[in-house]
Amino acid sequence: MKRIREYILKDKEIFVGLEDSKRTWKLCTRNSGLIVHETSMPAKYEVLHNYFRNKFPECRIHVMYEAGFRGFGLHDQLEADGWDCIVTPPHTVTEEKCQRKKNDRIDCRRLAKNLENKDYRSCFVPDKTQREDRQVSRTYGQVQNDIIRVCNRLRRALEFHGLDEHFSSGRWSQREYRELRQRLKDMNLSASLQFSFQIILGELGHLRKLKKEVLQELRNLSKSDRYKEDVKLLRSIPGIGPLTSIRLILELGNVNRFKRKEEFACFLGLIPSEYSSGEQEHKGHITKQGNRWIRAWLIECAWISIRYDPVLLEKFHSVFKRCNSKKKAIVAVARKMALRLRALLLSGQVYEIGVVE
Repeated sequence: MKRIREYILKDKEIFVGLEDSKRTWKLCTRNSGLIVHETSMPAKYEVLHNYFRNKFPECRIHVMYEAGFRGFGLHDQLEADGWDCIVTPPHTVTEEKCQRKKNDRIDCRRLAKNLENKDYRSCFVPDKTQREDRQVSRTYGQVQNDIIRVCNRLRRALEFHGLDEHFSSGRWSQREYRELRQRLKDMNLSASLQFSFQIILGELGHLRKLKKEVLQELRNLSKSDRYKEDVKLLRSIPGIGPLTSIRLILELGNVNRFKRKEEFACFLGLIPSEYSSGEQEHKGHITKQGNRWIRAWLIECAWISIRYDPVLLEKFHSVFKRCNSKKKAIVAVARKMALRLRALLLSGQVYEIGVVE
């Protein structure tokens, strides 16, 4: 049987759907519209490597798997060994409408079939250096979220023990949090409460120290030869500062992969969703696909940019008059600013403030 398979598949194209999980990999192999082999193996690359070498020697192998928790490490290993690899977004994998069953075996079969039929969308895979640099930006976001979580925990503890009346209501500044340690010491609290609050404040202080270290690393990246020119271009846009510029560059990667501006807006999820059929046409909210951090940063920067750029302000007013919604208007401004951002990175020219005629 092995000799028959080698004879039939010799010098052929092999399409492999790989369903990734933490401990095992399910594989389905197709050729000429037929399933030629299915298997399950431990989630170790050396096992997969030996499988391809032994089962399908001298074959042109194409592999596709869904983007997930493992990132792009498997993609790099397959490409380094000369095998074509496609990483596809999970939400774009097509399937039959009547499909009522789902398991790893069915999933790998569907991936292999879509790969053979070229019915798929592929993820952009940044190089290893950019992926590692991008982790610094994401670490900054995680540390910031931890700071917010600890601050909320501290406020809730004060409320639980009836101490919130001694402090101002509303949002606290960093200065108030720094002064809280001394204010709690001056209050007549039990040793247990003093200990608990000091532990929480110590954790908060440690996180703020880590935040400063991550910020410094982001500044160093923005001054590196790899990113400094793009950072300079983005900083010329009103509303985008040094921190946002380097984070945008790290998350966006190479914008040359977007051939049209509509593709870029779709990637950011800043286009309206549509549910239309026949004569009925209905457009809803933005799709919110793609990277939610980029979308949030652009909208935040758009609120600042309309103070300095008359053209963007005019865009805000025109959309607001039509829909009477500031949220929709600022999303429209963010989309316009994103398209300008792409144009700057492609042309290498700095941003120029628009003039309303």
